[in-house]
Amino acid sequence: MTDDIELTLTATPGPAAVATVTGEIDLHTAPSLRTRALELINQGHQHLILDLSGVGYCDSAGLSALIGIWHGAQDAGGSLTLAAIPDRLMRMLTLTGVDSFVPHHPSTADALSAHQRAHDAA
Repeated sequence: MTDDIELTLTATPGPAAVATVTGEIDLHTAPSLRTRALELINQGHQHLILDLSGVGYCDSAGLSALIGIWHGAQDAGGSLTLAAIPDRLMRMLTLTGVDSFVPHHPSTADALSAHQRAHDAA
């Protein structure tokens, strides 16, 4: 386990922003991920897409952080969408039922397209 987690924001046209997560999400890094993602939401990126393709490991603390980020986005009138979820993490989301309330897509491009369609329809 490591204390390093990287969150890289990519500006996108429209109300969504993509943040790429790189590293392990565990007891040591989950609080930092949650804090940094909530800061992005509070800075005006209420519709946050987390690209998880660079996540090598996620434990229950990481799962809790993702749920906390989802709650923070909801409280801000926004949304959290997960993209490019590694297989092991997807199994955890499915087993815990998180996949039933946090939208997820196979790629960041798919997540951005779905977000754009939803906002065009609104």
